[in-house]
Amino acid sequence: MHNFSSILDHHLAQRPDAVAVTQEDRRLTVRTLHERVNRLSAGLTELGVGRGDVVGLLLYNRPEFLELVYAVNRVGAVFLPLNYRLSEDEWAYILDHSRAKAVVTEPEFLRAADRIAERLTGLERRILVDGEAPSDRWTGYEALLERHRGARVEPVDVEPDDLQRLMYTSGTTSRPKGVRITYGNLHAKNVAQIVQFGLTAADTTLVAGPLYHVGGLDMPALPVLYAGGGVVLQRKFDAAGVLRAIQEHRVTNAWLAPVMVNAVLEVPDRESYDTTSMRFIVGGGEKTPEPVLRRITNAFPNAWFADAYGLTETVSGDTFLDREHALSKLGSVGRPVPHTRVRIVDDTDQEVPAGELGEITLRGPKVFAGYWRDEKATAAALRDGWFHTGDIGHVDEDGFLFIDDRKKDMIVSGGENIATPEVERVLYEHPAVLEAAVVGLTHPRWGEVPRAFVVFRPGASAGADELREFCRERLAKFKVPARFDLVGELPRTPSGKVLKRTLRDIPVEG
Repeated sequence: MHNFSSILDHHLAQRPDAVAVTQEDRRLTVRTLHERVNRLSAGLTELGVGRGDVVGLLLYNRPEFLELVYAVNRVGAVFLPLNYRLSEDEWAYILDHSRAKAVVTEPEFLRAADRIAERLTGLERRILVDGEAPSDRWTGYEALLERHRGARVEPVDVEPDDLQRLMYTSGTTSRPKGVRITYGNLHAKNVAQIVQFGLTAADTTLVAGPLYHVGGLDMPALPVLYAGGGVVLQRKFDAAGVLRAIQEHRVTNAWLAPVMVNAVLEVPDRESYDTTSMRFIVGGGEKTPEPVLRRITNAFPNAWFADAYGLTETVSGDTFLDREHALSKLGSVGRPVPHTRVRIVDDTDQEVPAGELGEITLRGPKVFAGYWRDEKATAAALRDGWFHTGDIGHVDEDGFLFIDDRKKDMIVSGGENIATPEVERVLYEHPAVLEAAVVGLTHPRWGEVPRAFVVFRPGASAGADELREFCRERLAKFKVPARFDLVGELPRTPSGKVLKRTLRDIPVEG
């Protein structure tokens, strides 16, 4: 199988002057991108980064992120996108667990990266985008490219099972798990979306979501680049900026999480922007009510809003609701993309009839290779050739998938997954806390936010502000509970499991 980076060589021969990446006043043609990727590849080789090495990317959306995706793969290494919203301790855990050899970041995260690198002996290289290296422990990104002007680096030969990247995702455990995405997974995903959406070199994707997330990176930015089209990057999501970018760059598609869609629809002068270039918008994560769907159609008159279902473990985009059934199958996330199968099973892994609820399982070349350094979790998730998602759903008589419940204990806040055991683990570290349980609380803007139920140790106590600050020091801001409820005991099943459904039904007082 060809290295993903080799697609740049193809497009260089076909359309060297086409604009591949745009951000504000920066525009990289295919020729410029190819040149910079080759120079960066030579620079990574100079630093000792090669086949199988893991390179962490702690960056906001910017052209260098995509340059690194190509260059890291070109030398046979594995890139690891880091969620910039996490805490320092969380970054340290992921870099340590992944055995990352290098980290690339920008000035905002420099001090944190320094502290982490001092703790992790295996993190040998630090590369800084923007500005000069602050010390001899750092390498400046542009200085590295400057040293290798004119370099040409051939893409390393890869096999379908070779790792293309690692992505850490919040599961139902107290620590995130590393998802092993292979070249075979990426290739199958790219082909599936090219077929599903008819992607060509005429397409331009707006990346308004973070590139560390499969939504921003894969839905459908990488498939569009693969097809020869271009991407327009927002450094961070800006609702009015989405409309400006669509109008200025004649954007044809975008992935927008529900909270992002709602924000765009609320832009005061939305109707003054020309959005007729949009062919489709990929949604997902929540059921889209009919009134919202009609508002989207009015705001983007030529666009198909494709409700979708997918997971990091499948490079996302497993099913899409087609334009023709947007209203007749309202509430569905559609049917599977090419070469992907969906099956609903019961507790004994037997397929259930249409209409009956069960666990959603997936099979096909998009399904990941397993979890990094976690054989137990891999064995639990991948059984008999099927990926067991933990999500509950049903398929109707026409093969359309409906999501009836999300992963056990998972909170989806503004498009971000929050594993409740992650938050509970931190609360249990507080000396006053005997027991803790976290559930999702409905929120008008974010969809859900964490709500914590806390039982104190005998004779101990702590205020909500103290608990909140304790969590802030150890968790990303979006994972910190928005509300703390102090209770005498947690409801439990006869076997001792916390009844989180009971907790979710407790009304908010005050």
